[in-house]
Amino acid sequence: MRLLRLRRSLRVRLLVGTLFWIAASILVAGWGLGGLFRQHVSDQFHADLTSQLDQLSAQFTLDAQGRAQLTLALSDPRLTRPYSGYYWQIDQWADSATARPAAVGQLRSRSLWDHVLALPADALNDGATHRHRVMGPQGQMLGVVERSLRIEDSPDGRARTFRLITAANEQLMLEPVARFDGLLWLALGILAAGLMLAAVVQVRVGLAPLRTLQSALGKVRQAETQRLEGAFPMEIMPLIDDFNKVLAHNADVVARARSHAGNLAHALKTPLSVLANAADAARAQGPATAQLAQLVSDQVAMARQQVNYHLSRAQVAASTRLPGAKTAVQPVVDGLVRAMRRIHAERQLTLTAGPFAPALGFRGETQDLQEMLGNLIDNACKWAAHRVEIQAGHRADNLIITIDDDGPGLAADQRDRVLQRGVRADEQVPGSGLGLAIVDDLARLYGGQVTLADSPLGGLRAVLELPA
Repeated sequence: MRLLRLRRSLRVRLLVGTLFWIAASILVAGWGLGGLFRQHVSDQFHADLTSQLDQLSAQFTLDAQGRAQLTLALSDPRLTRPYSGYYWQIDQWADSATARPAAVGQLRSRSLWDHVLALPADALNDGATHRHRVMGPQGQMLGVVERSLRIEDSPDGRARTFRLITAANEQLMLEPVARFDGLLWLALGILAAGLMLAAVVQVRVGLAPLRTLQSALGKVRQAETQRLEGAFPMEIMPLIDDFNKVLAHNADVVARARSHAGNLAHALKTPLSVLANAADAARAQGPATAQLAQLVSDQVAMARQQVNYHLSRAQVAASTRLPGAKTAVQPVVDGLVRAMRRIHAERQLTLTAGPFAPALGFRGETQDLQEMLGNLIDNACKWAAHRVEIQAGHRADNLIITIDDDGPGLAADQRDRVLQRGVRADEQVPGSGLGLAIVDDLARLYGGQVTLADSPLGGLRAVLELPA
């Protein structure tokens, strides 16, 4: 689960970071390209007005009375169509120093019809151009380029200053910009969608090895294999190799622990046997040594119980940390039933087990399952009158095994007590009092538990819950 959360977190981080940069890049590109196009259209717009102003200046002259006139009409036909959006006008200034016009609209294009452009007062050097924005006919906002032209050799001998004006509707500039912006953002939107889809695919493909690693870890956890297996990219192979080395080292440690436990058991068996034989020999020598012999025999028996108990705990503690262990339930139960039928043959008990699902399994070592079930079934056989029944199944992610007998049962206040080490329900029945305690400890080491309850057969039911 931690790997899954890491993968999801990494996926979210990669997606958020990639999508953020895609969105930022698209916005910057949109604003940048839009701004460049607007600047280009604006420059082209004013360049056209300046070109028309140059034509107007080239055709401008004075008649014999000193009035402004054009030698030839300007070539653009839009200047002759009323309110077409393209205009020109010539004003005469009375005094160039004060920039006050003497005759506004002395000469103008037919496109202005009966409208006269009113420009703000402006002091211009001879031949210099200025730009303005003014309101034109029919509420049109016009972009204006003006130039001052001073004529010294007029027919009447007086110097005159004229203001030459060309103008155009700014909507003629804004409309192509708006169309370009619409197409630009549409294209960038399609590009962004494609890039985002590519980013999602890239992140999914890039994180696919982590999903494979998660699946491989799941197989190890479910005891289907004891090492990570699968096709991984070279960037992840060092991690896989190190992980497999850790698993192999862990298995080696467990094997050594089992070997040491076996060696310890063997090393203690001989001294305990010698002490037991010495006690038997001393008991036969007479009543003087019988009491000492009995004391030695009791202590040897207790030592053997304690050694067996703690060795079992040590072995299981090691095996529960060994990944990849898995045991089928059916063969273990069948083997134990056959053994119990022989052990308790004189009582002619009826032992029934299963049938169990073929896939029913225990995530742990075979000998540990044998230890737990062996103690529980043996205990049921000791107390049963005629029948012992064994059933197994799944509940959620756990393996549930129930052992029922038709014996006298056990009072509710004694059920927790008999799971304690060395406690026996009845001293008349053979046993050491360690069997149920060992089962309880082993089950807890595997993350499970054993509980006692009333059996439908009338006796005691033992329920063993373990990881499946």
